[in-house]
Amino acid sequence: MQDEARVGQKGTLTYVWGEKGKRPRAPRDQRYDCAYIFGAVCPARGKGAGLVMPHADTWAMNKHLAEISGEVARGAHAIVIIDGAGWHTTKALIVPDNISLMRLPAYSPELNPQENIWQYLRQNALANRCFENYDAIVQACCKAWNDLIALPETIKSIASREWFEYVRS
Repeated sequence: MQDEARVGQKGTLTYVWGEKGKRPRAPRDQRYDCAYIFGAVCPARGKGAGLVMPHADTWAMNKHLAEISGEVARGAHAIVIIDGAGWHTTKALIVPDNISLMRLPAYSPELNPQENIWQYLRQNALANRCFENYDAIVQACCKAWNDLIALPETIKSIASREWFEYVRS
């Protein structure tokens, strides 16, 4: 599963516990700096590959595919689930030999388990906060991703799906 998520100063609000009858406060920034986490996980192995990039485009996607390729076990072949974003479908995309792309049907983000990874990262590390500058955004994204990658059982539980069978040789 592969996808990208925008993280920035505009931020994301998420649910928090609060006293009954009172609205909990959450910071909200009005600036526009942002970065993109390009991430992919393998629920069968509980592993992932990710990059934090300044833009979501073909160049960034090619770098991400190369990163994923480097994490695929020797002699294995990865099927990477993608959505219909322009940088996922362009002819300029360089797909490594040990990766095949499987495109999801249009308007079906719920089929991509990577969306649950983004929700987890936002709820546990990236939402309800203000970032001082671009470097702070990148640092927070890297820390959030690396903290997740250190939890293979969490990756397995978040991203596994009954409809997707993992074939191991």
